Formats: sequence, C-alpha cells, structure tokens
Amino acid sequence: MVGLLGKVAELERTVVEQRAEIARLKGLKGPPLIKPSGMAQASRGAKPDQCETPQGRGKVNPRISVEDRVLRVTVPVGSCFKGYESYLMQELVLSVHAIRYRRERWVMPDGKTIVAPLPQGTRGHFGPDLRRFVLMQYHQGQSTLPRVTALLQSVGVSISKREVQRLLTEHQDDFLDEAQDVLRAGLARSSWISVDDTGARHKAANGFCTQIGNDDFTWFGTRTSKSRLNFLDLLRAGHSDFVLNDAAFAYMRSRALPVILMARLAAQPETSFADHAAWQAHLETLGFTALTTMPDPVQIATEGAIWGSIHAHGFLRDAVVLSDDAGQFAVGRHALCWVHAERLVHKLDTFTDLHRTAQQRVRTLIGNFYDDLKVYQAKPTASRRFALRARFDRIFRRRTGFATLDRLLARLHANKAELLMVLERPEIPLHTNGSENDIRAHVTRRKVSAGTRSDLGRDCRDAFLGLAKICTKLGVSFWDYLGSRLGIPGQCLVPPLPDLIRCRGQPT
Repeated sequence: MVGLLGKVAELERTVVEQRAEIARLKGLKGPPLIKPSGMAQASRGAKPDQCETPQGRGKVNPRISVEDRVLRVTVPVGSCFKGYESYLMQELVLSVHAIRYRRERWVMPDGKTIVAPLPQGTRGHFGPDLRRFVLMQYHQGQSTLPRVTALLQSVGVSISKREVQRLLTEHQDDFLDEAQDVLRAGLARSSWISVDDTGARHKAANGFCTQIGNDDFTWFGTRTSKSRLNFLDLLRAGHSDFVLNDAAFAYMRSRALPVILMARLAAQPETSFADHAAWQAHLETLGFTALTTMPDPVQIATEGAIWGSIHAHGFLRDAVVLSDDAGQFAVGRHALCWVHAERLVHKLDTFTDLHRTAQQRVRTLIGNFYDDLKVYQAKPTASRRFALRARFDRIFRRRTGFATLDRLLARLHANKAELLMVLERPEIPLHTNGSENDIRAHVTRRKVSAGTRSDLGRDCRDAFLGLAKICTKLGVSFWDYLGSRLGIPGQCLVPPLPDLIRCRGQPT
C-alpha cells in the first residue's frame, strides 16, 4: 500500500513538471488565459475631431408629479425669512387592494337570470396593475417564477405559482402579435440587421435562440435547429408561403443548384405555394425528392423559395445581414464582424518569439486598419475606398513565417468582400456588439430559469424579452408600455411599437 502511494505521488510530480515545461515552451507563466482583444474599445472614434467628455450622473428628474410639502422650523424672534431650500425625495408604495364585487342578480318574468357585468377591463381575478408588476419583474427584472410568487405573497397577495404562470402566458396574444409585427416592420424598413444565436432549452431538449435586430428593434426566436433553413424561416416573420421569383432563382444559382433543375421550376406556371405541404408536393412532382446529388436539391430549392418569399413580402430588399461568420447567417448581402475576425488572430497559440512578434505585428496592422475604417464611415470618399481595398490586400496577403498565422490570414482574405462591405455601405456597424448585448438578456434568462416547457411559454418569453429591449432602444419605459397595453386607467398612451420603428427606420 505504501509503495502504491509513493508511485502516485511520483506520477503527480511528473505531471506538474510536464505542465510547467509545456507552459515554458509556449512562453506562458501559468495556465493559458485568453482575454478579450479590446480592439473596438482601444480604437479611436469615428469622428476624431470631436472631443469626448465623460458624461456625469445628471440631475434626477422624476417621471411622476411632485407633491410640495412645506417643512416649518422654530426660529428665534427677529429671524429673517429667506425662502425655501428644496429637497427631493422619491418613495415607492406597494400595497394590496382587493375588491369584492357584489353583482346584482335579477330573474326576469320569463325565468332568465340577469347578472350585473364586471367593470370594463376586468380579466380574471387579478387586476391589470398586478399583471403589469408580474410581467415587469419576470421579464425585465429577470426574476424567477418562485421568487415573483414569494414577493407577491409577502406583500399580502393570495396567489399561487400556477396562477402566476397563467399571468405570464395566458391571454398574451396581443403582445405576441405586436412582437411579430415589430419583426416585420424592422425587416421592411431597415438598411441592415445584425444577427446572433445562443443555446436555449425547450421541452427538456437543447435548442437555439436566434436574435435579429439593429439600433431600432430586437426580436428573439427559439427553435430546435440553427440551420440556414431555420434562419430563413425566421426571416419570413410568420409567413408560411414559398415563392419562386427572381430573388429565389438568384439564391439557387448562388448555391450551385443545377441549371436543369432550375429550368424545371421555371417552366411551371405555379410560382407561389401556400405552405410546406404544397411546396413539397410540387418538388415531388418535378422529381426533386428522388435525386441524391450534392448539394441536396430539395434543400437548396426550399431555401431559395423561402428567400423568394422574404423578398415578396418586402423584407431585406438590399439590406445587409451582419454576423459573426456563422455559416447559417450567410444570406443575401452579407457582412462580417471585424471584432470576431481579429479575435481569431488574438487567440492563436504562439510557441516562439518569432510567432509572438508576428502575431503582435499583425494585430497592430488590423487595429490601425479598423481605426481607419471608422474614419471612412464618418467621411466616405472614393479615393479612401480604393486605398483601403489595396491596404487590405497588403495586410492579409503578407507572409510572416508563422504557418498557422499565414493560413489564417489567407482565410480572412477570402472573406474580403464581406469584411469590406462597409466600404459600400458606410452605415452598417463594423461589429456585432449590439447583437451580443441584446442576446445577453436571453442568456441571463436561461441561467436563472433553465428552459421552457410549452410552446406558448417559449413564445411569450421570446416576445417579452424582445419587447423590453425594443422599449429601451426607442426610449419608452417598459412599465408605461405594459400599462398602456393592459388598459390601466390614467396610463399614458404608447403608440404601437411597429409604428415607432417605421418612423425611425430608413427605407432600403
């Protein structure tokens, strides 16, 4: 037994020594720690001629009416009154108010019973203010169902977890419809969108939540797949039709669908199909489903028909889709995030001084190029555009002697058109930080509440998280928005969010 313990101790010492030697060879003083590159934060602003001054906290301006109270003080005789010194205090009042409606009942001569109706706006046994509080705490406050229930019970509300769950999911059709309309308005009016996705649990299975949005709107959609077909289906914004038009055939051509198969589709008089069943029957009639060639003709044709539907409904016409280089997002006019591109260089493992010097040199060149792209966005000119294209070639075609880095630079150079989309469209961002910030709300929800169990619960979670984000972007209080939609007396009217987006968005 003692001998075995000694051998174990010796093996442990060997492992420690080997780890130290590996760290020395890599040039590390400890376990490898990859920090964010910080390129976007370190770069100078888009308008270098403007001096940035730090923003202060600002004056507190309550959004409610202020009650004036005079506080008096006892002073000696002969004192001189000099007016008042203001001191503002804000208070929150939480109280429970229960009403028992005693509804008159009358029996008419013919035997029918008449009962006095409930006040307008009464839905269920809980008032609109309580519904608003629950929605606010759960979605924007990112609380959990048991904690919301415990909070309500602690202030005196007689309510169960099941009843709170009903408040979160039942009778929310108006909110779900508005969230869908928000997506349609955003896709129709925006010149660019930024997209991202993250994991999401639904019905005890792994799924994926996709974020679609820009500076004016945000929309979340959770599905079981993260394929390009799924992404295109989300971009249809609830429509289920398949359309064969110029956009559809252009998509099929870009995905290398054989010309003879496209000719079969073009020869048929039908160009619009109401749903997936009708489209699938059409493909079977044309013999697509019997083919076993690659790429899959059924998949490419289906993606093209969905892309045709997207254009037929007026979505993403000439709009740019900005992503982090995930393959499913490469549709239409596609642009890539510069922060993710530079991060690939930043994360490379280096083993010699030559490697580290080459990596740092390339990172410096990319950072300076990124700075000049931001300057170009502020003042785009044809001469600058030509110079930046030539400079891009010099950076990403260079040979450093670090084989892994050279292969990476060649890969990034192959994405030249997507990385330099900003030269044609200066209004698009250079990064997807906006999408990552938006989708963080969904990540937080996933951490505190795991997953959803019903399709309705999933849709409500996605819709309310998106609506809360949209209110923030549009400068609307989510509390006021909920009060307006729930018909709370005295609440200010908030216009439909799709209308606000249409007013802010620019036609493509």
